[in-house]
Amino acid sequence: MANSFTVMGDNLTLDLVLCRVYSVSAQSLVEDTLALNPGLAALGLVLPFGTEIILPDRPSATATETVSVVSLFGDT
Repeated sequence: MANSFTVMGDNLTLDLVLCRVYSVSAQSLVEDTLALNPGLAALGLVLPFGTEIILPDRPSATATETVSVVSLFGDT
């Protein structure tokens, strides 16, 4: 179920709102949110005070992507 969020602060960007609400940073959340809110991208980088946003469903734990890390110094 999608949630609603109202911008109640200055200098908030969409990715910052999503990071604060979901405690994760993911490009797919930005894309999903823009798809749910036609015209949101036209408002600019900083969201105007009072803007209402429909947020996508919380991402599942399995939706996160893992990245292999290569160490230049061997196994430590």
